[in-house]
Amino acid sequence: MPDNLTPFLKNLTYGIENKMNRIFLLPLALAFALSFNFIACESKPATSSKDLFNPVYERGRTVYQTQCTACHNSDPRRAGSIGPEVFGSSRELLEARVLRAECPAGYKPKRETHQMAAFPHLKAEIDSLTTYLNKK
Repeated sequence: MPDNLTPFLKNLTYGIENKMNRIFLLPLALAFALSFNFIACESKPATSSKDLFNPVYERGRTVYQTQCTACHNSDPRRAGSIGPEVFGSSRELLEARVLRAECPAGYKPKRETHQMAAFPHLKAEIDSLTTYLNKK
């Protein structure tokens, strides 16, 4: 065999071995990633099965996700980039903050930024928002 073919054959066999390693390691890496994902997730569902079929709850979730998550976290239990966590907010607080951008008497805001605008067009959605923010 000519000497000038030796580097070519070495590169060829290395390429085959490298592909075999990739074929073996890809499923292994995928299995690791999936198992880590399952471990990292909460073991209990965020909502009960009755909430999944509750149209008021679902409406509140939709309204929250479309109207509130620009400032508040998509998970109402966590603080957002601008707005605080809102899980457990009372109807009185939601009416004051959402409809009038005010605080109810005696309420101390979680943040002193006062950046929230009023959303009077959501008046009909206060019940659904209250349901969603108190049952998650």
